[in-house]
Amino acid sequence: MSWDQVWIDINIATMDPSSNEAYGAITEAALAVKDGKIAWIGKRADLPEFDVLATPVYRGHGGWLTPGLIDAHTHLVFAGSRANEFELRLQGASYEDIARAGGGIVSTVKACREADEAELFDLARRRLNALAKEGVTTVEIKSGYGLDLDTELKLLRVARELGKHHHVDVVTTFLGAHAVPPEFKGQGEAGTEAYVDLVVNEMLPAVVAENLADAADVFCENIAFNLEQTERVLSAAKGLGLDVKLHAEQLSNLGGSELAARLGAKSVDHIEYLDEAGVKAIAHSGTCAVLLPGAFYFLRETKLPPIDLLRHYQVPMVLASDFNPGSSPICSTLLMLNMGCTLFRLTPEEALAGVTRNAARALGRDQRVGVLREGMEADFCLWRISTPAELAYSYGVNPLVDVVKSGKLVHQ
Repeated sequence: MSWDQVWIDINIATMDPSSNEAYGAITEAALAVKDGKIAWIGKRADLPEFDVLATPVYRGHGGWLTPGLIDAHTHLVFAGSRANEFELRLQGASYEDIARAGGGIVSTVKACREADEAELFDLARRRLNALAKEGVTTVEIKSGYGLDLDTELKLLRVARELGKHHHVDVVTTFLGAHAVPPEFKGQGEAGTEAYVDLVVNEMLPAVVAENLADAADVFCENIAFNLEQTERVLSAAKGLGLDVKLHAEQLSNLGGSELAARLGAKSVDHIEYLDEAGVKAIAHSGTCAVLLPGAFYFLRETKLPPIDLLRHYQVPMVLASDFNPGSSPICSTLLMLNMGCTLFRLTPEEALAGVTRNAARALGRDQRVGVLREGMEADFCLWRISTPAELAYSYGVNPLVDVVKSGKLVHQ
Protein backbone atom coordinates (compact mmCIF):
# COMPACT_ATOMS: atom_id res chain seq x y z
CA MET A 1 0.00 0.00 0.00
CA SER A 2 1.11 3.58 -0.70
CA TRP A 3 0.11 5.98 2.09
CA ASP A 4 1.17 9.43 3.25
CA GLN A 5 1.32 8.50 6.95
CA VAL A 6 0.44 5.65 9.28
CA TRP A 7 -0.50 5.77 12.98
CA ILE A 8 0.11 2.75 15.21
CA ASP A 9 0.25 1.93 18.92
CA ILE A 10 -3.09 3.68 19.36
CA ASN A 11 -6.68 3.12 20.38
CA ILE A 12 -9.37 4.89 18.37
CA ALA A 13 -12.69 6.37 19.47
CA THR A 14 -14.18 6.54 15.98
CA MET A 15 -17.53 7.94 17.27
CA ASP A 16 -19.09 5.99 14.40
CA PRO A 17 -22.74 5.38 15.35
CA SER A 18 -22.83 2.20 13.26
CA SER A 19 -20.34 0.55 15.62
CA ASN A 20 -21.56 -1.76 18.37
CA GLU A 21 -18.78 -0.59 20.68
CA ALA A 22 -18.99 2.32 23.10
CA TYR A 23 -17.40 5.40 21.48
CA GLY A 24 -17.10 3.28 18.30
CA ALA A 25 -13.88 2.09 19.91
CA ILE A 26 -11.15 0.12 18.18
CA THR A 27 -8.42 -0.96 20.59
CA GLU A 28 -4.88 -1.89 19.52
CA ALA A 29 -5.64 -0.05 16.32
CA ALA A 30 -3.96 1.57 13.34
CA LEU A 31 -4.93 4.30 10.89
CA ALA A 32 -3.53 5.28 7.49
CA VAL A 33 -3.83 8.62 5.67
CA LYS A 34 -3.71 9.32 1.95
CA ASP A 35 -4.37 12.65 0.18
CA GLY A 36 -5.79 14.24 3.32
CA LYS A 37 -8.32 11.47 3.96
CA ILE A 38 -8.51 8.34 6.08
CA ALA A 39 -7.45 5.55 3.74
CA TRP A 40 -7.56 2.66 6.20
CA ILE A 41 -8.68 2.16 9.81
CA GLY A 42 -8.89 -0.99 11.89
CA LYS A 43 -7.00 -3.39 14.13
CA ARG A 44 -3.20 -3.10 14.00
CA ALA A 45 -3.01 -6.83 13.36
CA ASP A 46 -5.02 -6.36 10.16
CA LEU A 47 -2.99 -3.44 8.78
CA PRO A 48 -1.97 -4.21 5.18
CA GLU A 49 1.69 -4.21 4.26
CA PHE A 50 3.16 -0.86 3.23
CA ASP A 51 6.57 0.61 2.47
CA VAL A 52 7.87 1.36 5.95
CA LEU A 53 10.96 3.16 4.63
CA ALA A 54 8.94 5.54 2.43
CA THR A 55 6.03 6.20 4.83
CA PRO A 56 6.12 8.34 8.01
CA VAL A 57 4.95 6.17 10.91
CA TYR A 58 3.66 7.84 14.08
CA ARG A 59 3.38 6.00 17.38
CA GLY A 60 0.62 6.95 19.80
CA HIS A 61 2.21 5.24 22.82
CA GLY A 62 -1.11 3.70 23.77
CA GLY A 63 -3.07 6.96 23.63
CA TRP A 64 -6.46 7.51 22.05
CA LEU A 65 -7.38 9.09 18.72
CA THR A 66 -10.69 10.93 18.49
CA PRO A 67 -12.18 13.03 15.70
CA GLY A 68 -11.07 16.65 15.85
CA LEU A 69 -13.34 18.52 18.24
CA ILE A 70 -16.01 20.88 16.88
CA ASP A 71 -17.38 23.93 18.71
CA ALA A 72 -20.68 24.51 16.93
CA HIS A 73 -21.81 27.73 18.66
CA THR A 74 -19.51 30.67 19.45
CA HIS A 75 -19.51 34.46 19.24
CA LEU A 76 -15.74 34.59 18.94
CA VAL A 77 -15.33 37.94 17.18
CA PHE A 78 -15.97 40.90 19.46
CA ALA A 79 -14.19 43.78 21.15
CA GLY A 80 -14.40 45.10 24.68
CA SER A 81 -14.92 43.41 28.03
CA ARG A 82 -17.90 43.15 30.34
CA ALA A 83 -15.98 42.09 33.44
CA ASN A 84 -17.18 45.27 35.16
CA GLU A 85 -20.79 44.10 34.68
CA PHE A 86 -19.91 40.74 36.19
CA GLU A 87 -18.57 42.57 39.20
CA LEU A 88 -21.61 44.87 39.42
CA ARG A 89 -24.04 41.94 39.29
CA LEU A 90 -22.22 40.26 42.14
CA GLN A 91 -22.57 43.49 44.09
CA GLY A 92 -26.33 43.40 43.59
CA ALA A 93 -26.97 45.40 40.42
CA SER A 94 -29.75 44.08 38.16
CA TYR A 95 -29.51 43.57 34.40
CA GLU A 96 -31.86 46.55 34.02
CA ASP A 97 -29.54 48.73 36.14
CA ILE A 98 -26.58 47.73 34.01
CA ALA A 99 -28.44 48.26 30.74
CA ARG A 100 -29.62 51.72 31.80
CA ALA A 101 -25.99 52.61 32.53
CA GLY A 102 -25.02 51.70 28.95
CA GLY A 103 -23.94 48.14 29.68
CA GLY A 104 -25.14 44.81 28.34
CA ILE A 105 -25.03 44.03 24.65
CA VAL A 106 -25.07 47.76 23.88
CA SER A 107 -21.56 48.12 25.31
CA THR A 108 -20.25 45.27 23.16
CA VAL A 109 -21.96 46.71 20.07
CA LYS A 110 -20.33 50.08 20.75
CA ALA A 111 -16.89 48.48 21.14
CA CYS A 112 -17.30 46.44 17.94
CA ARG A 113 -18.43 49.43 15.92
CA GLU A 114 -15.38 51.38 17.07
CA ALA A 115 -12.83 48.58 16.57
CA ASP A 116 -11.13 48.08 13.21
CA GLU A 117 -10.69 44.73 11.51
CA ALA A 118 -7.07 44.35 12.61
CA GLU A 119 -7.98 44.75 16.29
CA LEU A 120 -10.92 42.37 16.01
CA PHE A 121 -8.78 39.83 14.18
CA ASP A 122 -6.05 39.93 16.83
CA LEU A 123 -8.55 39.47 19.66
CA ALA A 124 -10.37 36.63 17.91
CA ARG A 125 -7.17 34.87 16.88
CA ARG A 126 -6.10 34.57 20.52
CA ARG A 127 -9.45 33.02 21.40
CA LEU A 128 -9.29 30.65 18.45
CA ASN A 129 -5.76 29.64 19.48
CA ALA A 130 -7.12 28.71 22.92
CA LEU A 131 -9.73 26.44 21.37
CA ALA A 132 -7.20 24.93 18.96
CA LYS A 133 -4.90 24.02 21.86
CA GLU A 134 -7.77 21.89 23.18
CA GLY A 135 -8.16 19.93 19.96
CA VAL A 136 -10.81 22.03 18.21
CA THR A 137 -10.43 21.70 14.44
CA THR A 138 -13.78 23.19 13.34
CA VAL A 139 -15.56 26.16 14.88
CA GLU A 140 -18.69 28.15 14.15
CA ILE A 141 -18.46 31.93 14.60
CA LYS A 142 -21.54 34.17 14.69
CA SER A 143 -21.79 37.88 14.05
CA GLY A 144 -24.44 39.83 15.97
CA TYR A 145 -22.44 42.48 17.83
CA GLY A 146 -22.61 45.06 15.06
CA LEU A 147 -26.36 45.45 14.48
CA ASP A 148 -25.71 47.70 11.51
CA LEU A 149 -24.69 46.79 7.98
CA ASP A 150 -21.06 47.90 8.03
CA THR A 151 -20.19 46.34 11.40
CA GLU A 152 -21.96 43.05 10.74
CA LEU A 153 -20.01 42.73 7.48
CA LYS A 154 -16.82 43.65 9.34
CA LEU A 155 -17.34 40.94 11.96
CA LEU A 156 -18.05 38.31 9.31
CA ARG A 157 -15.04 39.35 7.22
CA VAL A 158 -12.81 38.90 10.28
CA ALA A 159 -14.32 35.47 10.94
CA ARG A 160 -13.72 34.44 7.31
CA GLU A 161 -10.16 35.74 7.50
CA LEU A 162 -9.49 33.69 10.65
CA GLY A 163 -10.27 30.57 8.68
CA LYS A 164 -7.65 31.48 6.08
CA HIS A 165 -4.88 31.97 8.65
CA HIS A 166 -5.49 29.02 10.93
CA HIS A 167 -5.67 25.24 10.69
CA VAL A 168 -9.13 25.40 12.29
CA ASP A 169 -12.01 25.40 9.78
CA VAL A 170 -14.33 28.35 10.43
CA VAL A 171 -18.05 28.17 9.68
CA THR A 172 -19.68 31.62 9.76
CA THR A 173 -23.21 32.53 10.79
CA PHE A 174 -24.98 35.86 10.25
CA LEU A 175 -26.78 36.85 13.47
CA GLY A 176 -27.89 40.36 12.57
CA ALA A 177 -31.18 39.63 14.36
CA HIS A 178 -29.42 39.23 17.72
CA ALA A 179 -30.95 42.27 19.40
CA VAL A 180 -32.61 45.55 18.45
CA PRO A 181 -29.85 48.18 18.12
CA PRO A 182 -29.95 51.35 20.24
CA GLU A 183 -30.94 53.59 17.32
CA PHE A 184 -34.14 51.54 16.79
CA LYS A 185 -34.95 50.57 20.35
CA GLY A 186 -36.63 53.81 21.42
CA GLN A 187 -39.27 53.37 18.71
CA GLY A 188 -40.99 50.40 20.36
CA GLU A 189 -42.44 47.63 18.19
CA ALA A 190 -42.28 49.86 15.12
CA GLY A 191 -38.54 50.16 15.66
CA THR A 192 -38.16 46.40 15.90
CA GLU A 193 -40.09 45.94 12.65
CA ALA A 194 -38.00 48.59 10.95
CA TYR A 195 -34.82 46.82 12.05
CA VAL A 196 -36.12 43.47 10.78
CA ASP A 197 -36.78 45.21 7.44
CA LEU A 198 -33.15 46.34 7.43
CA VAL A 199 -31.89 42.84 8.20
CA VAL A 200 -34.04 41.25 5.48
CA ASN A 201 -33.77 43.86 2.74
CA GLU A 202 -30.21 45.15 3.12
CA MET A 203 -28.04 43.10 5.48
CA LEU A 204 -28.81 39.59 4.24
CA PRO A 205 -28.35 40.40 0.53
CA ALA A 206 -25.06 42.16 1.28
CA VAL A 207 -23.78 39.25 3.40
CA VAL A 208 -24.62 36.77 0.64
CA ALA A 209 -23.18 38.99 -2.09
CA GLU A 210 -19.81 38.94 -0.32
CA ASN A 211 -20.10 35.22 0.53
CA LEU A 212 -19.51 35.99 4.19
CA ALA A 213 -21.89 33.52 5.85
CA ASP A 214 -22.74 29.85 5.65
CA ALA A 215 -25.89 30.19 7.77
CA ALA A 216 -28.24 32.68 9.42
CA ASP A 217 -29.47 32.72 13.02
CA VAL A 218 -32.06 34.69 15.01
CA PHE A 219 -32.51 35.22 18.76
CA CYS A 220 -36.19 34.26 19.07
CA GLU A 221 -37.26 35.42 22.52
CA ASN A 222 -39.52 37.92 24.29
CA ILE A 223 -36.57 40.29 24.78
CA ALA A 224 -35.52 40.02 21.11
CA PHE A 225 -37.59 38.89 18.10
CA ASN A 226 -41.00 37.21 17.98
CA LEU A 227 -41.99 34.20 15.88
CA GLU A 228 -43.27 36.20 12.93
CA GLN A 229 -40.14 38.36 12.78
CA THR A 230 -37.94 35.29 13.17
CA GLU A 231 -39.71 33.53 10.31
CA ARG A 232 -39.28 36.57 8.06
CA VAL A 233 -35.53 36.63 8.60
CA LEU A 234 -34.96 32.89 8.31
CA SER A 235 -37.21 32.49 5.27
CA ALA A 236 -35.31 35.27 3.53
CA ALA A 237 -32.01 33.61 4.46
CA LYS A 238 -33.18 30.25 3.10
CA GLY A 239 -34.27 31.95 -0.09
CA LEU A 240 -30.73 33.26 -0.48
CA GLY A 241 -29.25 29.78 -0.05
CA LEU A 242 -28.11 29.97 3.58
CA ASP A 243 -28.60 27.25 6.17
CA VAL A 244 -30.73 28.40 9.12
CA LYS A 245 -30.56 27.88 12.87
CA LEU A 246 -32.16 29.45 15.88
CA HIS A 247 -31.50 30.69 19.42
CA ALA A 248 -34.70 29.22 20.84
CA GLU A 249 -36.48 28.50 24.13
CA GLN A 250 -33.71 29.95 26.30
CA LEU A 251 -35.84 32.13 28.59
CA SER A 252 -39.37 31.04 27.68
CA ASN A 253 -41.23 28.78 25.26
CA LEU A 254 -42.34 30.77 22.22
CA GLY A 255 -42.46 27.74 19.92
CA GLY A 256 -39.28 28.70 18.10
CA SER A 257 -38.18 25.08 17.85
CA GLU A 258 -41.36 24.09 16.03
CA LEU A 259 -40.76 26.95 13.60
CA ALA A 260 -37.15 25.82 13.19
CA ALA A 261 -38.31 22.29 12.42
CA ARG A 262 -40.77 23.56 9.82
CA LEU A 263 -37.97 25.54 8.15
CA GLY A 264 -35.57 22.57 8.21
CA ALA A 265 -33.12 24.33 10.54
CA LYS A 266 -29.75 22.71 11.20
CA SER A 267 -30.06 23.35 14.93
CA VAL A 268 -31.95 24.94 17.79
CA ASP A 269 -29.67 26.30 20.49
CA HIS A 270 -30.08 26.82 24.28
CA ILE A 271 -33.56 25.17 24.49
CA GLU A 272 -33.87 25.08 28.31
CA TYR A 273 -37.63 25.68 27.96
CA LEU A 274 -38.21 23.25 25.08
CA ASP A 275 -41.32 21.09 25.60
CA GLU A 276 -42.30 17.67 24.24
CA ALA A 277 -44.11 19.10 21.22
CA GLY A 278 -40.96 20.97 20.27
CA VAL A 279 -38.78 17.90 20.81
CA LYS A 280 -41.08 15.81 18.59
CA ALA A 281 -40.95 18.47 15.89
CA ILE A 282 -37.14 18.68 15.75
CA ALA A 283 -36.86 14.89 15.95
CA HIS A 284 -39.03 14.64 12.85
CA SER A 285 -37.10 17.33 10.96
CA GLY A 286 -33.64 16.03 11.89
CA THR A 287 -32.75 19.32 13.60
CA CYS A 288 -29.98 19.10 16.20
CA ALA A 289 -30.34 20.33 19.79
CA VAL A 290 -27.37 22.47 20.84
CA LEU A 291 -26.78 22.50 24.60
CA LEU A 292 -24.81 25.41 26.06
CA PRO A 293 -23.78 24.58 29.63
CA GLY A 294 -21.38 27.54 29.84
CA ALA A 295 -24.25 30.04 29.69
CA PHE A 296 -26.32 27.90 32.08
CA TYR A 297 -23.42 27.97 34.53
CA PHE A 298 -22.42 31.61 34.16
CA LEU A 299 -25.98 32.93 34.47
CA ARG A 300 -26.67 30.52 37.34
CA GLU A 301 -29.75 29.18 35.59
CA THR A 302 -31.87 26.47 37.19
CA LYS A 303 -34.09 25.32 34.30
CA LEU A 304 -32.42 22.29 32.71
CA PRO A 305 -32.83 21.39 29.03
CA PRO A 306 -35.14 18.36 28.52
CA ILE A 307 -32.32 15.81 28.21
CA ASP A 308 -34.51 12.75 28.83
CA LEU A 309 -36.98 13.84 26.15
CA LEU A 310 -34.16 14.48 23.68
CA ARG A 311 -32.80 10.99 24.39
CA HIS A 312 -36.24 9.40 24.09
CA TYR A 313 -36.88 10.96 20.67
CA GLN A 314 -33.26 10.37 19.60
CA VAL A 315 -32.54 14.01 18.83
CA PRO A 316 -28.80 14.56 18.16
CA MET A 317 -27.42 16.50 21.14
CA VAL A 318 -24.59 18.96 20.53
CA LEU A 319 -22.36 20.58 23.18
CA ALA A 320 -20.85 24.01 22.50
CA SER A 321 -19.15 26.79 24.43
CA ASP A 322 -21.36 29.74 23.38
CA PHE A 323 -18.21 31.79 24.03
CA ASN A 324 -19.34 35.43 24.28
CA PRO A 325 -18.66 38.43 26.53
CA GLY A 326 -22.05 38.60 28.24
CA SER A 327 -23.39 35.20 29.19
CA SER A 328 -20.60 32.66 28.59
CA PRO A 329 -17.10 34.17 28.66
CA ILE A 330 -15.63 30.66 28.80
CA CYS A 331 -13.32 29.81 25.91
CA SER A 332 -12.98 26.07 26.48
CA THR A 333 -14.61 23.22 24.61
CA LEU A 334 -13.02 20.64 26.93
CA LEU A 335 -14.68 22.31 29.92
CA MET A 336 -18.02 21.97 28.12
CA LEU A 337 -17.55 18.18 28.14
CA ASN A 338 -17.27 18.22 31.91
CA MET A 339 -20.11 20.71 32.35
CA GLY A 340 -22.34 18.74 29.99
CA CYS A 341 -21.92 15.74 32.25
CA THR A 342 -22.01 17.46 35.65
CA LEU A 343 -24.70 20.08 34.96
CA PHE A 344 -26.85 18.35 32.32
CA ARG A 345 -26.15 14.71 33.31
CA LEU A 346 -24.96 13.63 29.89
CA THR A 347 -22.85 10.50 29.76
CA PRO A 348 -19.20 11.03 28.74
CA GLU A 349 -19.97 9.25 25.46
CA GLU A 350 -22.93 11.58 24.76
CA ALA A 351 -20.74 14.56 25.60
CA LEU A 352 -17.99 13.48 23.20
CA ALA A 353 -20.56 12.81 20.48
CA GLY A 354 -21.80 16.35 21.14
CA VAL A 355 -18.46 17.88 20.13
CA THR A 356 -17.76 15.48 17.25
CA ARG A 357 -20.36 13.75 15.07
CA ASN A 358 -23.44 15.66 16.29
CA ALA A 359 -21.63 19.01 16.12
CA ALA A 360 -20.57 18.19 12.55
CA ARG A 361 -24.20 17.49 11.68
CA ALA A 362 -25.34 20.79 13.21
CA LEU A 363 -22.90 22.60 10.91
CA GLY A 364 -23.67 20.54 7.81
CA ARG A 365 -20.16 19.03 7.84
CA ASP A 366 -21.08 15.47 8.81
CA GLN A 367 -20.04 14.03 5.44
CA ARG A 368 -16.49 15.30 6.01
CA VAL A 369 -15.64 15.39 9.71
CA GLY A 370 -16.88 14.32 13.14
CA VAL A 371 -16.41 10.55 12.68
CA LEU A 372 -13.30 8.51 11.91
CA ARG A 373 -13.96 6.11 9.05
CA GLU A 374 -12.46 5.43 5.64
CA GLY A 375 -13.14 8.25 3.17
CA MET A 376 -13.62 10.94 5.82
CA GLU A 377 -11.14 13.79 6.21
CA ALA A 378 -8.05 12.90 8.21
CA ASP A 379 -9.12 15.26 10.98
CA PHE A 380 -8.23 13.85 14.39
CA CYS A 381 -6.55 14.35 17.76
CA LEU A 382 -4.21 12.15 19.78
CA TRP A 383 -4.81 12.32 23.54
CA ARG A 384 -2.67 11.04 26.41
CA ILE A 385 -5.60 9.28 28.13
CA SER A 386 -6.41 5.71 29.15
CA THR A 387 -10.13 5.92 28.28
CA PRO A 388 -12.21 8.43 26.28
CA ALA A 389 -14.25 9.19 29.43
CA GLU A 390 -11.20 11.04 30.79
CA LEU A 391 -11.88 13.91 28.39
CA ALA A 392 -15.11 14.69 30.27
CA TYR A 393 -13.95 13.54 33.71
CA SER A 394 -10.92 15.72 34.32
CA TYR A 395 -10.20 19.35 33.48
CA GLY A 396 -7.18 21.62 33.80
CA VAL A 397 -4.27 19.46 32.63
CA ASN A 398 -4.61 19.38 28.86
CA PRO A 399 -4.06 15.80 27.59
CA LEU A 400 -3.75 16.80 23.92
CA VAL A 401 -0.62 15.43 22.23
CA ASP A 402 -1.08 15.91 18.47
CA VAL A 403 -3.60 17.24 15.97
CA VAL A 404 -3.92 16.20 12.33
CA LYS A 405 -6.02 18.42 10.09
CA SER A 406 -6.77 17.36 6.52
CA GLY A 407 -3.88 14.90 6.77
CA LYS A 408 -1.33 17.44 8.05
CA LEU A 409 0.25 17.23 11.49
CA VAL A 410 -0.25 20.69 12.94
CA HIS A 411 0.38 20.36 16.69
CA GLN A 412 3.04 18.50 18.64
